[in-house]
Amino acid sequence: MTRMRLITVKMPEVYVEGLDELVRIGRYSSRSEVIRVAVRDLLKKELWSRDNDFI
Repeated sequence: MTRMRLITVKMPEVYVEGLDELVRIGRYSSRSEVIRVAVRDLLKKELWSRDNDFI
């Protein structure tokens, strides 16, 4: 399993409410999962798709 690191992120309340709604409707199991998926997708789009050495 991948080692996880704890980080702290500040974000607008409306973002947190959106995360909580995704968890409430059962799309994700936690805020952390939502954020991990979003970061992974951003990295795929912005970084990893340009340089396959990171995959």
